[in-house]
Amino acid sequence: MAGRRATGGGPQFDAAVGPCGYVWWYVDALSDDGRHGLSIISFVGSVFSPYYKYARRKGGADPENYVAINVALYGAGGHRWTMTERGRRELSRTATTFAVGPSSLRWDGDGLTFDIDEMTVPIPSRLKGRVRVMPSALNEQSFLLDAKGEHTWRPIAPVSRVEVAFENGLKWSGHGYLDWNSGVVPLENSFRRWDWSRASDTLGATIFYDVTLKDGREEGLSLFMRPDGSIEQLEPPSLCKLARAPIWRLERGTRSDGGAGGAVVKTLEDTPFYTRSIVSSRVAGRPVTAMHESLSLERFVSPVVQLMLPFRMPRRAAR
Repeated sequence: MAGRRATGGGPQFDAAVGPCGYVWWYVDALSDDGRHGLSIISFVGSVFSPYYKYARRKGGADPENYVAINVALYGAGGHRWTMTERGRRELSRTATTFAVGPSSLRWDGDGLTFDIDEMTVPIPSRLKGRVRVMPSALNEQSFLLDAKGEHTWRPIAPVSRVEVAFENGLKWSGHGYLDWNSGVVPLENSFRRWDWSRASDTLGATIFYDVTLKDGREEGLSLFMRPDGSIEQLEPPSLCKLARAPIWRLERGTRSDGGAGGAVVKTLEDTPFYTRSIVSSRVAGRPVTAMHESLSLERFVSPVVQLMLPFRMPRRAAR
């Protein structure tokens, strides 16, 4: 993938976002006992919002009017999902704080704290709790994901510890990951699809980011990130096909030594255009277990998918 540039500091929640652009901060974690997982994505210019997509057709859509904090919990106790979109009146952000409606994020220099207070869908229930992300070190490099330089990715804290506590008694800790993505145009303008994964062990985090651009060219990043924040660019292992998602049959792939040995351990999300999974493979001769996602932007833009999305992403705030 083209380019790399230096940035600085923590998550930088006050990052500028231009009309029709986006920025999101992503966290995932898996518990030490393997029984639980989570992801939290905080959006300005919610990239998968059908409302934002419609507004962009008119030109000059304000990303701060399409904001959300998406929370997904997996494992023992069931799958819980929340993604309520709100407008600019319910957004507040500074360099170190980010709030959408009743939920908020706070960076204190040592870690990131989420205070979550949301309603789940499709069955309404209150999801309230706290998640604390504690990086072992911060990475200050960003990577361009496309040749035009319109999309940027920064793995802020690829090696982290995460503590989780929710009011329903759910409490666990494990290894986690924090990153940041931004773009000046919608994802579907630049990409057909991608596969991304991060695998953590005692040595650090291995990240594979493979994209197919709109013109059919394929680009990728293969990185190893140590607990001290240093980065090594890897000779990428061979591509390895994974089983299609069981319900929506989305293609999935990863990288593994010799292009073999990759397998889906568990499918966490199975949607028409996106999957999140736990996968196993071999990298540099050792077995790894990874959080993995596959995204199809060609499926995302389908009119049928756009009609389905409001059931998973209700909008609760007007202008």
